[in-house]
Amino acid sequence: MSLFKAFASTAICALLVACGAGTQSEYDSYPGSAPGDKRVGTTGRSQTIADQKKEGTLFGPDGFNFLGGDESKNQGGGTGIGVNSFLWRASLDTLSFMPLNSADPFGGVIITDWYSPPETPNERFKITGYILGTALRSDAIKVSVFRQVRVGSDQWVDAVVEPGTVTAMEDSILTRARQLRIDSATAQSQ
Repeated sequence: MSLFKAFASTAICALLVACGAGTQSEYDSYPGSAPGDKRVGTTGRSQTIADQKKEGTLFGPDGFNFLGGDESKNQGGGTGIGVNSFLWRASLDTLSFMPLNSADPFGGVIITDWYSPPETPNERFKITGYILGTALRSDAIKVSVFRQVRVGSDQWVDAVVEPGTVTAMEDSILTRARQLRIDSATAQSQ
């Protein structure tokens, strides 16, 4: 009897191994392998995992890629900043006298922290710069200036910003951006 048990268990093991011999891609192509009752195609067959992969995901067929990814897929251009690079650099250069709170090159937003000029310690300024496009144009930059004055030992109150301040800041950024573009063109021609 024990020889029969040994033969039977060997046969059962062989059958189980044979059942699982398929690859993952074969399983993914098997109708009904996907969870749920979704039907595809004109025949209405059960959806496969391979069908789901073809559909993609919420973040596209390659998924969400936070830190770059496969360089062979990025053969046309690279991942650069999402705004005009001359305006971006010019904005950083122009606002470099103030402490930066945040700078987002993809969204084109620069936010400074409060800054008190040494000449007037009872007032402080905060600037937010927005780069609105990829072209070097005057309507591609917007600056917001906020001003506060000290009214107590550690109390600040919002104050009016002189009307020409915003325009002067935007003009300064545009002038610097034009200079950077000229310098870049000169360096490339040499």
